[in-house]
Amino acid sequence: MSLNIEVILTPAEFPALAARDLSATTCIVFDVLRATSSMLTALHHGAEEIIPVVEIAEALAVRQQRPEVLLAGERHGLRIGPELTGGIDFDFGNSPRDFTPEKVQGKSIAWTTTNGTRALRACAHAEMVLLGGLINLDALKDVIEQLRPKNLLLVCAGTFELPAFEDIFAAGALVDELAQELPSENLSDSAHLAGLAYSQSCMNGGGVWERAITSCSLNARRLLANPDLAPDVALCLADARMPLNAALMKDGSVRPLHGFGAKLA
Repeated sequence: MSLNIEVILTPAEFPALAARDLSATTCIVFDVLRATSSMLTALHHGAEEIIPVVEIAEALAVRQQRPEVLLAGERHGLRIGPELTGGIDFDFGNSPRDFTPEKVQGKSIAWTTTNGTRALRACAHAEMVLLGGLINLDALKDVIEQLRPKNLLLVCAGTFELPAFEDIFAAGALVDELAQELPSENLSDSAHLAGLAYSQSCMNGGGVWERAITSCSLNARRLLANPDLAPDVALCLADARMPLNAALMKDGSVRPLHGFGAKLA
């Protein structure tokens, strides 16, 4: 497989993405704790589409135009409430536990988060934009092998303007899988860094993802310190076998990518 891999390590790099020619690039956005993990869960449980937006006002505008659309999102990790919207409670927060089949089956969800939706919108002009998580890592590897893109850009959503260890770890896990078939020069320095973050953390953490990430990730420790949010960590760091890929479509929605990836062909 001929593939060039680069990793965006920090949200500070998002503005530069708008000026880049990504027409021959597949992007994968990782916001492991928790946006992309929760979006993948919602789609896996039957949601029809996700409409990622950057601002709360954009989500409210979608609801005004389409009253059937549900609202999801967070600010500072917490579900968006009436104090931020002028009186409207969002239907969901950003927890994967929120998106049960009985609540999301066949539904459209407008979604805004601090970093995850911003990362998705930043690379919307790419040839393809996929949702990445540890929970669907096997499916991601399979879809890359099937699509065989020329360039792969792994976008770590981070936290505010800072890098997030769990996103770099997940990107590094995918690099580690794909790099076995690639010459070293096909990996950018940032891809090598992400790969090393993954491999060294697994070595020090006994090869267990959750142990490796919770020992290094500030986001994981913050979530674990909150009894209401702590259960999300294990769900977002679960094994890689969710048989789902999802892509940002040209109309701005995120939908399941049927026919590609593990168990989907």
